[in-house]
Amino acid sequence: MHKSWWQEAVVYQVYPRSFQDSNGDGIGDLPGIIQHLDYIKQLGADVIWLNPIYKSPNADNGYDIADYQQIMPEFGTMADFKRLLKEAHARDLKIMMDLVVNHTSDEHPWFQAAKQSRTNPYHDWYIWRDPVNGHAPTNWRADFGGSAWTYVPEVGQYYLHLFAVKQPDLNWQNPAVRDAVFNMMTWWCKQGIDGFRMDVINLISKPDKFKDDPHLFAQPNGNSLGLIANGPHVHDYLRAMNQAVLSKYNLMTVGEAPGVTPDLALQYTGFDRHELEMVFQFKHVGLDNDPQFGKWSLHRPKLTDLKRVLSDWQTALHGKAWNSLYWDNHDQARAVSRFGDDRPAFRVRSAKMLAGTLHFLEGTPYIYQGEELGMTNAAFPSIHDYRDLDTLNAWHELVEQQHALAPEDMLKRIHRRSRDNARTPMQWTAENQAGFTSGTPWLAVNPNHTTINATDALADPDSVFFFYQKLNCLRKQYPDLIVYGDYTLLDPNDAEVYMYQRHAADQELLVVSNFTDETLTRNITKRQPQAAQLLISNYVDDAGDTLRPYEVKAYLGKRRS
Repeated sequence: MHKSWWQEAVVYQVYPRSFQDSNGDGIGDLPGIIQHLDYIKQLGADVIWLNPIYKSPNADNGYDIADYQQIMPEFGTMADFKRLLKEAHARDLKIMMDLVVNHTSDEHPWFQAAKQSRTNPYHDWYIWRDPVNGHAPTNWRADFGGSAWTYVPEVGQYYLHLFAVKQPDLNWQNPAVRDAVFNMMTWWCKQGIDGFRMDVINLISKPDKFKDDPHLFAQPNGNSLGLIANGPHVHDYLRAMNQAVLSKYNLMTVGEAPGVTPDLALQYTGFDRHELEMVFQFKHVGLDNDPQFGKWSLHRPKLTDLKRVLSDWQTALHGKAWNSLYWDNHDQARAVSRFGDDRPAFRVRSAKMLAGTLHFLEGTPYIYQGEELGMTNAAFPSIHDYRDLDTLNAWHELVEQQHALAPEDMLKRIHRRSRDNARTPMQWTAENQAGFTSGTPWLAVNPNHTTINATDALADPDSVFFFYQKLNCLRKQYPDLIVYGDYTLLDPNDAEVYMYQRHAADQELLVVSNFTDETLTRNITKRQPQAAQLLISNYVDDAGDTLRPYEVKAYLGKRRS
């Protein structure tokens, strides 16, 4: 069986802007991260994934990079980064950088040169097309709304940007672009980093021919990522990246891959493919999308659909490739508000239930900052309280331009799905500004920090934090079973309970999760492994076949014949 350190690791994601401000300017920074390395270590994580810390004008909070080899001044200096790396490594914590190479900022020197003239050597580093009948070359829509094309009078052409106007897409067909990216990656590897999370990496290869997106005729508020994802040369580019950079260092890699299926994932991450080690797939976090308004939805995902999607990935990749496991991140709403129940009576139980359900699956688990506290969505009262470009663009289009949604309706959808739900500052204490900053935070703190914060969690042995800690310890205690064992879904049509088994040699694990606020009865006792012991639960006792609201429990024993 294929075994590598990154399969057995637990990743803790840090969104630097919102983690800890050390100098009172209201923006998290690298020295602030250093302050809390012991906290991350205590949780039981092995790897810290940093969202982008490079020089950026922040049109999309750092995902628009103006210089790949400079630190954003708001975050600190290169000396601060080297100290972070040294301090992390001293605690046996690895650092994984965010790699954003589908696009740059329009303020990057490459693009500043590219837009000067068609004959400039950098012009072909980006994707340009002539107007068609006086308008954009195709109907493609950007992920953040609006056309994916912007006209530049100086060259009389449109440039492609699959995201914001200030994020022009790089032309990966140009060998000079690939060489520049690989050289930059090598430079970071030589600094001593331990891996790359690669932003929308399956979009780097565009179609050979640019044609209108037929999907948009039926869903005019959609985007064209599905048309462009998994392009004809993407595997050539990634194999070249692997050969030039990744294979030369002991790295962990995960590629963000919208629209990828299990079959496609095997092409990116198969143990014999020499491309990436795992991908972030989006199927399970798109189950509650709205047919008309996409992510701006009030729906809750059906448990039967959730089980089907997660199970498809578990079975398809077992023994062939590797899964990433996540509920939320900087682009998704808070897990307990979306998949669990953030009402005070159920928040802690359901946060633990979600943790147990996910962390006993096969794959590398990712914990997003604050998830280990059961942090919730922040239902800010006004659109003016939000900072996220995606959220503000959607409000402009759906409320102000199209009048497709009333302001109060759109605000409810934002309360459920805005990316800013995950980006509110980390809740360290019950004090002013949650202990995040001594100044005014760049984004308002969730008012519930007075009752949900790390200080209180660390003082409570029954907190969500210590439940995550125990899961991380169990993973290291039973790697053959929890990390590498196979998976069997039980009762796929059960709309209230998620029950599955894991097997390795003569060991068996039974995981049972109640996704409702009701007391249920299920046939659990007869499904327990032989000589079963209760490994973990979010209740102090075991009620056998009775499942209490949001109960999760896992039984370890010998495999039944």
